Amino acid sequence: MLIGKLDAVDVVIVDVARGDGTGRHDPRNVHPEGKVPYLITDDGQEVRESAAIMMYFDELFGQPLSPKIGTPMRGSFLSWMSYYGGVMEPVIVSAFSGIDHPAITGNFRGMAEVCTALEAGLKDRPFLLGEDIGIADILLASPFQWAPHLMPDSPAIKAWVKRVGDALDGSALATFEDKAVAELGALQSA
Repeated sequence: MLIGKLDAVDVVIVDVARGDGTGRHDPRNVHPEGKVPYLITDDGQEVRESAAIMMYFDELFGQPLSPKIGTPMRGSFLSWMSYYGGVMEPVIVSAFSGIDHPAITGNFRGMAEVCTALEAGLKDRPFLLGEDIGIADILLASPFQWAPHLMPDSPAIKAWVKRVGDALDGSALATFEDKAVAELGALQSA
């Protein structure tokens, strides 16, 4: 949506079984584990995980939201995208679930270390890679948008999450999501 290519993608809204017992296995969900997101490309390739799907679309549409391949900031970009799935998501899921175990903290660390890493990445710039929002910002800020109670008590991180939210078209996203939820509800009651 941010790069104006939503019309080039066929979005299928599906239900998922949730940890709290709500939702359900949706037969229209083709993800092998019944999760979201999941992308099937025009040539039939299957792409899973948010970071991979975001990088795929960014590259497909000319890399408007990441440093070009081969440029100096590309390594930092790839590091942040990998940090999300390899460190940040396990730490946030552990915090959200109330899990405090040496195997988790020994391998991934905790919310304090995530906060330190994000603050160091932001330094004196508005976004992780500089002056412009990118998919790394969108991905890494997203947990704090859906679970704001997990956001570190850091003025720099709070301001960054707000900048990311402001850069996204919140009203267009809300309209899209409201329509999708209504369509899903209609499918479920049919």
